[in-house]
Amino acid sequence: MTRTHEKVRYTPGGKNSHLTPVSAADGVEQVLRILEGRWKLVILFHLFGGQVLRFSDLERAIPAISQKMLIQQLRQMEKDGVVRRIVHHQVPPKVEYCLTGWGQALCPALDALLSWAGEREAMAAPAD
Repeated sequence: MTRTHEKVRYTPGGKNSHLTPVSAADGVEQVLRILEGRWKLVILFHLFGGQVLRFSDLERAIPAISQKMLIQQLRQMEKDGVVRRIVHHQVPPKVEYCLTGWGQALCPALDALLSWAGEREAMAAPAD
């Protein structure tokens, strides 16, 4: 059986030349901690492209999520610096959410994951 770290190539002088198998694994662990949760990626996709959405808009956009879970996921992402919460002091209260610059920077990485998943579907499709 081949180990993952043996398959990964670290090019000297490349963009990630400072990475070792251990530091790369630590980095992946940190990323997964930030993105863990069933709904975080779905919420991110709704906020990409500079979208500013009210809490109720997110509830309608993701009907399968409970209000409690949406609140928890948004609070965690806000704490991690991925989402910004904007409170408008008015009656009735208005709360909006958008991605921070750092959160928006996730877009290319998540697009790459979608492409990767699409390749699997293409490979699994029967050839005509």
